[in-house]
Amino acid sequence: ADPSSDEFGPSALAPARRQSWHAMFLRLAVLLCSLGVVGAQQAGTMTKEASPPMAVKHCTKAGGCSVEQGAVTLDANWRWVHEVDGNENCFTGDEWNKQLCPDGQTCANKCAVEGVDVEGYKKTYGIRTISGGVELQFVSEGGNVGSRVYLTDGEESYKVFKLKNREFAFDVDVASLAFGLNGALYFVEMDVAGGKGTRKTGAGAKFGTGYCDAQCPHDIKWIGGEANVDGHHGMCCIEMDIWEANSRAAAFTTHPCSVEGAYRCEGVDCGDVCDKDGCDFNAFRMGRQHFYGVGQDFALDTTKPMTVVTQFLTTDGTDQGDLSEIRRFYVQEGRVIANADVNMQGVPAGNSITDAFCSAQKGVFQDSDSHADKGGLQKVGEALDRGLVLVLSLWDDNATEMRWLDASFPAAEPRGSRPGLARGPCDGSTSSPAQVRKEHGSATVKYTNIMYGEIGSTTSADGRRAGVLLV
Repeated sequence: ADPSSDEFGPSALAPARRQSWHAMFLRLAVLLCSLGVVGAQQAGTMTKEASPPMAVKHCTKAGGCSVEQGAVTLDANWRWVHEVDGNENCFTGDEWNKQLCPDGQTCANKCAVEGVDVEGYKKTYGIRTISGGVELQFVSEGGNVGSRVYLTDGEESYKVFKLKNREFAFDVDVASLAFGLNGALYFVEMDVAGGKGTRKTGAGAKFGTGYCDAQCPHDIKWIGGEANVDGHHGMCCIEMDIWEANSRAAAFTTHPCSVEGAYRCEGVDCGDVCDKDGCDFNAFRMGRQHFYGVGQDFALDTTKPMTVVTQFLTTDGTDQGDLSEIRRFYVQEGRVIANADVNMQGVPAGNSITDAFCSAQKGVFQDSDSHADKGGLQKVGEALDRGLVLVLSLWDDNATEMRWLDASFPAAEPRGSRPGLARGPCDGSTSSPAQVRKEHGSATVKYTNIMYGEIGSTTSADGRRAGVLLV
C-alpha cells in the first residue's frame, strides 16, 4: 500500500486498541523501512536555502497596485544532489551514482537536494537580485551554464497566478542575448508545493522541484519525490510562453494539453499529451521582418529595455467566459507599440492569438493542428483559471540550436521552400552551444517590474503605462 494514502493516516490507526498515535507511528515507520518503502527525496541541510527576494505588484483599476513579496528559487535539476549523510555525489555530469541510485525509490531515500546560499546564487549560478527584479547570467563565474527559477511565496509554495480576464506585464532587457540564446518568461501548471503534497517529497517548492512543461521533458531528475534514474518518465503540463526571445527574434506561444495539472508520462504517452509545437506569434515568421531587432530601424529596438503587456481576453469580458484571445502590446521609451500585424497570405488580418489565427497559421504553414486537437484556447483558459506558476530562464539549445526561434526550422528544409520555416534572421552558423558559451558567456537577461491584475490596471503603474488599453 502507498504510505502517503489515508490508509496509513491517523483515522486509519484510530485508538480502537487504545494505543497512542505516536507509538504506532514509530512502529509503522520501522515496518516501512524494513520493507524498503520510499518516503521521498530528501531536503539537504548543509546549506541553508537563501532564495533571492523578488516582489511583484497586484493591480486593480480602482485601487492601484499593491506589492506582494516573494522570492525566486533555483530548479532542482541545477542543484547539488548528494548522499544524505555525506558528500558523495548522487548525480555527476549526466549520470546517476549507480550505488546510491540503483532505482528511483532507493535514490530518494539515500540522496538529498541541497540548498543554495546568497553567494551560491550569485557566483555559482549567476542569479542576482537587481532593482525591481532579477538578472540571469548565461555562464556564471563558477562555470554553470543557464538557469531556471520559479517565483515562490517566499516560503514553501510557488506563487500561483490566475490570469484569465487579466493582464500580465513586465520589463525585460535582452540587449546582450545573441543568436542561439533564449531568455524565457512563461507559465506552467506545476504543483504549487512542487509535488510535496502528492508524494510527500522532502524538498518541495522551496528547493525547486516539480517542473513540467508541454514538451514532457525526460531530463527531470525528480518526479513525484522519486529519482527519474532511467529517464523513462516525462513531466507534462499546459504551458503559456509569454516571452521567448533574444535580441533578434521573439515569440509568445500557447501549448494546450489534454491533461490537467502536472502529469507523469511514459513511452508513447509522452508524445501525445500536449501540443508540443504550440500556436506561436513570432512577428518575423508572420511576415514582419522589421518589427523586432537591433537598432532604431525596428519598431522594437532590442538595444533598449521594453515593457511587455499580455492580455487574456474572454468571450464575454467576464471571469466566467472562455478564453478567446491573447493580445500583446509593448511600451518603449514612453511609446505604446501595438504587436505586429499579420502579413501572411491565407492568415486573417490581426495581431493576436485566437483559435482562428492558430488554425489558419497551421494550414498555411502545412503543420498538423495539434493545437485544436488538444482543445485550443479553451484548454489554456481552463488552466489559467486553475492557476499557473511563473518560470524565468536563460538557456541554449543542444537539440536544435534555437533555430525554431531565430533561424530556419526544420533545418533540413530549404529556408524558402514553404511558408513559416523562417523564424528569424539567423543563418544558424553561430548558434551552437559550444560557440555561444565561448563567445557570449557574459550575456544576461533582466526581468523587472512584474505586475498583474485587471485588464488595463498595470498600464498606469508608476506613470509608465498610464491610460494604455487597446480595445
